Amino acid sequence: MENLRPWANSPKQMLHPGTARKVTIHLNEDTASKLDFLYNEIFSFLRTRGVAGASLIRPDAGFGSHHHVHRKDFGPTAGEHMPVRIEFIESPEKVAGLLQELCELLSDGLIEAHDTTVYKAAAKQDGSI
Repeated sequence: MENLRPWANSPKQMLHPGTARKVTIHLNEDTASKLDFLYNEIFSFLRTRGVAGASLIRPDAGFGSHHHVHRKDFGPTAGEHMPVRIEFIESPEKVAGLLQELCELLSDGLIEAHDTTVYKAAAKQDGSI
């Protein structure tokens, strides 16, 4: 049987203090990809590639290059074409190894990366997820 959770048996990936890269991917919630919605495909990609952690953020409102404001609960298009943001922090080497594939996955949106510094990374050791 195929392992549907390839990350499940992997040791926890922790960032170490020092230089890192923060990557933010700006998408629309309803943008489709070959297999799923694009944000789901990218989120799964990051998890299977062993990224230490990622966050999926759903803002209440946003606008893109067309400057049409999309709001969660206001106006004639309430809840439609809403922004989604995926953020993760990883080592510069790991980010460099992921960016080409991330750019190939992205059909609509924006990817940005910034240098940052990790001062501390901690995780519970009691077996919680």
